[in-house]
Amino acid sequence: MSSLFEHHVHPRIAQRRAETPTKVAEQHKADTAYQRFNKKLAVAITTNVGTMTSAYIFCVLALLSLPAVLSAFSVFSGVFPAPIIKASLIALIAWIAQTFLQLVLLPIIIVGQNVQAEASDKRAEATYEDADAVLHEALQIQSHLEAQDAAIERILAMVLGGEPIYADAPPAPAGGPAGTPAAGPAEDDDGRASGEPLPVSPS
Repeated sequence: MSSLFEHHVHPRIAQRRAETPTKVAEQHKADTAYQRFNKKLAVAITTNVGTMTSAYIFCVLALLSLPAVLSAFSVFSGVFPAPIIKASLIALIAWIAQTFLQLVLLPIIIVGQNVQAEASDKRAEATYEDADAVLHEALQIQSHLEAQDAAIERILAMVLGGEPIYADAPPAPAGGPAGTPAAGPAEDDDGRASGEPLPVSPS
């Protein structure tokens, strides 16, 4: 691990690994079997009613009473068979469409939507916690980069200033690097020091 920076892991990271995606089916759990049954039935009806198949069924149900309405006009008199224009059939269709479906189906759909909303709320909460963890990790990365920048700037200043990079490094001798003895004055081939004048012989 780097000595410049200590990484603090957000607790949401470990929690996220242990969790599974939120599903609507998980919201069926309740205190009693009766409550679980009610939630399952409400979600099933809500899901199935919101389909084109249900739309086709309701359309056929509405069209069943259309011949009785048209038979009231003289143009359509005697066109439709008597069984489908009876008042009892019209009353039955009206009861199913206007009374039963509206009074029963409406609260069931509301319950199903509430269960689905609970799953959506949990997903939203999990998304928020994930975003908070990502922000935390981003701040950790920024702090780590700042620590690295400071270390690089210190190293660069030491190199440009001729100072040892490490504070505990021993100073090098004047003659050369550490461990190298200082060199004496250079000598010519005849043993004289470099730059020393030649001896004058007596005449």
